[in-house]
Amino acid sequence: MNPDSPKEADQAADTDVRASCDKDAVPAFQLRLFVTGSTPKSVKAIANLQSICEEHLAGQYQLDIVDLYQQPELAKLNKLVAAPTLIKTLPEPVRRVIGDMSDQAQVLLSLDIDPEGGHD
Repeated sequence: MNPDSPKEADQAADTDVRASCDKDAVPAFQLRLFVTGSTPKSVKAIANLQSICEEHLAGQYQLDIVDLYQQPELAKLNKLVAAPTLIKTLPEPVRRVIGDMSDQAQVLLSLDIDPEGGHD
């Protein structure tokens, strides 16, 4: 995917589920990334998070990407104050990360993922 292409960025933000696990398996990590259309921060957050997930959680995660422009009611329901926002629901505890996910070390720390060996 070319993050510079507005059409491809819109398609990425419109995608409800980006999964990297067997369809029958329950993923160890359930993540939901809330973005605002195809803004540069949203596109960057999607690309950064997909890279982090593939590198550190390959085969163990489900990533839902939600465009708040298309589903604005979810902002209030999830008590969001900014976008992009990542919410990790599994494994517990629930964690939130706000921003474009460019600080890989901070994202991993926030998600309780050991950069050397997966999650704790």
